Amino acid sequence: MEIKAPRGTKDVLPVDSYKWIYVENLFRKVCNLFGYEEIRTPIFEHTELFKRGVGETTDIVQKEMYSFQDNGGREITLKPEGTAGAVRAFIENKLYANTQPTKLYYITPCFRYERPQAGRLRQFHQFGVEVFGSESPSIDSEVMALAMEFFKRVGLQKLELRINSIGCPSCRREYNKKLKEYLSEKLDKLCKTCQDRYERNPLRILDCKNETCKLEIENAPLMIDNICDDCKEHFEKVKNYLDSMGVEYTVDPKIVRGLDYYTKTAFEIISNDIGAQSTVCGGGRYDGLVEELGGPKISGIGFGMGIERLLLTLENNNIQIPKKDGIDIFIVTIGQKAENESFKILKKLRENNISCDKDHIGRSVKAQFKYSNKVNAKFTIVLGDDEIDKDVASLKNMETSEQIEIKLSEIVDVLKNRL
Repeated sequence: MEIKAPRGTKDVLPVDSYKWIYVENLFRKVCNLFGYEEIRTPIFEHTELFKRGVGETTDIVQKEMYSFQDNGGREITLKPEGTAGAVRAFIENKLYANTQPTKLYYITPCFRYERPQAGRLRQFHQFGVEVFGSESPSIDSEVMALAMEFFKRVGLQKLELRINSIGCPSCRREYNKKLKEYLSEKLDKLCKTCQDRYERNPLRILDCKNETCKLEIENAPLMIDNICDDCKEHFEKVKNYLDSMGVEYTVDPKIVRGLDYYTKTAFEIISNDIGAQSTVCGGGRYDGLVEELGGPKISGIGFGMGIERLLLTLENNNIQIPKKDGIDIFIVTIGQKAENESFKILKKLRENNISCDKDHIGRSVKAQFKYSNKVNAKFTIVLGDDEIDKDVASLKNMETSEQIEIKLSEIVDVLKNRL
């Protein structure tokens, strides 16, 4: 029976893995510049964490989670996003007792059961940042600036930062009354999912992707027109800080975000590089989530971006990721004595951080040179039994074809000077 990868998953082969390494290292570098530290949380958590943290009315919880009972009868879910696990870790490890704010980032696999398509898989990967312990609008602005800086460094230029305020629980309650009043006359025209959300969380209806629903709610009252004075002041300061940093943005009153835990600032970053718009990052503030999950009353804000979608966007925009250099040295051997000696040389070179390799499948001398070219070796060492007797080897520069004779005892020093 032929075994294939499960639908919605994808192997990352060496021909592409260098791209992943590049963007992951670049993300780490940018996060470090902003003073963020890496956190790694388990791939699976208790299902209740996501029901409470992500929200029972969301599509993720209702339709997309990979949940199962383990052998101990516990309800377990593969993480569908990164924030809830980071919040759980923040609470469980009492990071709130440290000096605040706590500034974290992560690179993690996530799992959602949805129809696979370009840039959207059932196992996908996320970059994300989370900041706990600051209610200041300055941290909202910093989080958005960090995301924009990363995209700029990776080569995406035509980006649009769209921001909105979705209020706090206080002004949200008043807004929900207005929204429900507006929706009440259209309820029978909305999809079954939106009808279910009408009582439990009417704001989520504004995030529906159903074309009929989008048409029916086109003139719905906007949250940003109904926020309280505190939320209004917070949002104005966010905009002022973005202006101070020279970060361009557009206020988009229709952004609500898809998860229940967001409050106040919500944002998306849209790529317009190839004419068609694509959301490459989304996030916002979630001041009640830590408390909801059993922690102290402490604020939070963050974002997530999909790595697969980012790489697809780079590819569509013909942005080339630098390829990893080939190895430094390839050793061509002729004869058994040279074969034995080559392992001593490989060990010395690797101990001195010089990347190197040799033939391991019995190629001819000509085929060994051909393979040296294939792996993009900078230099080739030619080692034969006669050279061993003379304590020398031939060193060839694969770019210039220059060839010199060097002593075996001086190989490391000669190569250090030439690499």
